[in-house]
Amino acid sequence: MDYQFDWVDAFAARAFGGNGCAVVHDSAALPAELCMAYVCETSLVECTFTGPSDVADIRVRYFLASREIPFAGHPTIATVAAMRARGMVDDGSLTLETGAGIIPVTVSGTRVTMTQIAPQFGETVPAGIVAEAGSISPGQIVAPPQIVSTGLPFCITVLRDRAALEALTFDHGAFQRLATHLGHSETDLMEPFWVVQDGATDAGDTYARLLLAPPSPAEDPFTGSATGAMAAYLWSHGLIGKPDFVAEQGHTMGRPGQAQVSVLGPRDAITGVEVSGNGVIVMSGTVHFP
Repeated sequence: MDYQFDWVDAFAARAFGGNGCAVVHDSAALPAELCMAYVCETSLVECTFTGPSDVADIRVRYFLASREIPFAGHPTIATVAAMRARGMVDDGSLTLETGAGIIPVTVSGTRVTMTQIAPQFGETVPAGIVAEAGSISPGQIVAPPQIVSTGLPFCITVLRDRAALEALTFDHGAFQRLATHLGHSETDLMEPFWVVQDGATDAGDTYARLLLAPPSPAEDPFTGSATGAMAAYLWSHGLIGKPDFVAEQGHTMGRPGQAQVSVLGPRDAITGVEVSGNGVIVMSGTVHFP
């Protein structure tokens, strides 16, 4: 079975920045085991597999090396950018069928804007439990960590400063304890999303990190789904004065990424989050599946 693919760096101004995703076209019917094996082969965090939809313009399936997930941000940017580069979609509006629902998207050349679904605010987590997962002291956390989802749940955790952000080290055992506290198995909880309200560059307003558990790579260069959840958290909790800002991630990895973010609706009734970024094609070719 042969399928066409594009390897795209999302939220990147240039190749080898932002976060890479391999987009395998017309492949949404493939079995999950084969999709996960492909992600392992690429050593990327996530890959997408597209196909026709009865309820939207395109169906998109999102895979980590360990499992299928309902939605992911940088792969959404990558998928639409890849299809636009191939002439499979035109500039303008389209919709994606995902496990998290229908995602509206607009595209203009290499620029893609997705509207993530209205946030779901979950449990507030004791700072001490979350801090252990990042090997830092609870005093470095300056707001109550909370599970938030705009399609995929993350524990949004605001840190005091860049020094705390850069000191993070993933503790696998502590992450397991966090999952147990929340009543999850380790395989159905995304890791804490750590953020400071200070950009990596003068253009940025926030800077974040996502440390990952095996078999994924150790760190995610840019996390679009968590960026949406983080934006909803900051706006809802009154931690930002305006709903529009620039989010940055990946700079200390040598893979700088940037997104323009807009939270939709008032603080107490958010209807969605727009997250916008560029997608740069790095390579294209044919996948030969067994």
